[in-house]
Amino acid sequence: MTKSVIQPLETLRLAQYAVPIPCFVCGTDNMFDAEFCTHCSAPLALAHQADNKKVHPRLIAMVGPSAAGKTVYLGMLMDMLSRRPERMQMLARGAFSITLQQTTLAALARCAFPPKTPSEPERWNWVHCQMRRAGKRQTVEMIMPDMAGEALLEEVDHPHTYHLIRCFLEKCTGAMVLIDSIKLREGAREQDFFTMKLLSYLSELTSNDKAGWRKRPIALVLTKADQCRECMNDPAGYARTHAAGLWQHCQERFGRHKFFASGVAGTCAYRESMTEGRVQVPLRIEPHGVIEPFEWLLSELERSGKKS
Repeated sequence: MTKSVIQPLETLRLAQYAVPIPCFVCGTDNMFDAEFCTHCSAPLALAHQADNKKVHPRLIAMVGPSAAGKTVYLGMLMDMLSRRPERMQMLARGAFSITLQQTTLAALARCAFPPKTPSEPERWNWVHCQMRRAGKRQTVEMIMPDMAGEALLEEVDHPHTYHLIRCFLEKCTGAMVLIDSIKLREGAREQDFFTMKLLSYLSELTSNDKAGWRKRPIALVLTKADQCRECMNDPAGYARTHAAGLWQHCQERFGRHKFFASGVAGTCAYRESMTEGRVQVPLRIEPHGVIEPFEWLLSELERSGKKS
């Protein structure tokens, strides 16, 4: 005598694979159980979350040269906004959106900076959050990835090398460009050159001047300004003096831009490492000018939404 059992048909499982999941960034169809897009390597968790919302999230680019402080800035920005609901409230959507904040704060608590972002897109940290301004009921969905500076430079020098970067920047509604103010003061021209190349790349992504990057808001953030009083007092003047090419480039090509100065580490020192050599470490954390660039960018995006 055999015992009867219920055996599910395998064809029902195959039916799930018949419905593709389009990537939120590049639009490529993927299997429903894939973790990353097969074309651009963007996390498909973004596509699953976007399907549950009537209003699609706005894409914000966080770009800049390698070691400019993108990871530290974005992680500190998330931490400050998540703890200051009286000014601006940030709620992370998805467990993956908290990883960057956790990694950054854990490293700073050990008197260290977080590790450099790897060049492989599938190893980048993404932030999908919901923003609400003080006194306003309307919320704004935003997606911001922590892209590697080396990957950005490779895409700028050799377009179409990183499909994810190009597709993402084409769809962005605004950008935050981070520049190392200390290296500018020391005369390191690569900061100036990289940012000019990046802005030229953005301006040439679309041929439509009315909807292109020439009309989109760009916040230029001079990082590590806590070590430079001149930069903190007058960011635009500092850029005009130490990055004349970049300043002139912005005046000619981008009508909606503004310079800011930001700092996270109040005091830094150096230690000798057997494996890494001379390493800079933060002695204490004193955020300054972290929220202001993001707040200005959000205001510009809201103004653009009202005009449209």
